[in-house]
Amino acid sequence: MNDLSWSEFEKVEMRVGTITEVSDFPEARNPSYKVIIDFGNDIGFRKSSAQITTRYTKEELIGRQIIAVVNFPKKQIGPFMSECLVLGAVEGKEVTLLEPGLKVKNGLRIS
Repeated sequence: MNDLSWSEFEKVEMRVGTITEVSDFPEARNPSYKVIIDFGNDIGFRKSSAQITTRYTKEELIGRQIIAVVNFPKKQIGPFMSECLVLGAVEGKEVTLLEPGLKVKNGLRIS
C-alpha cells in the first residue's frame, strides 16, 4: 500500500449525490447499471456505470444518497461515458455503496 500525502488526499473530490435515474447496462463487461446522480447546483448531474447489480435493484437505488469521486477524468465504458466514480466497499463481486448516515445537501464534500 502506498501512503498519500495530505495534499494528495485534498485533491480527491468526494461528494454526496442523489441517484435520480437507473437503467440496465447490458453492454458492460461486468453486470452494471447506468446511473444519473444529482450533485446539486455547483456540480449538477453526472453519469456513472456502477457494478452494484448483485446487492441493489434499480427501484431501491432511486432517491438514495451516495458518495462519489467527481474529479476523475471521464472514462469511456463501451458505448457509455462515465463522469464520476461511485464509491463502495467491495467483497468479491458484492459492492455495498458508501452513503451518508443522514440525509444531507447534494454536493457536500467528504473530508
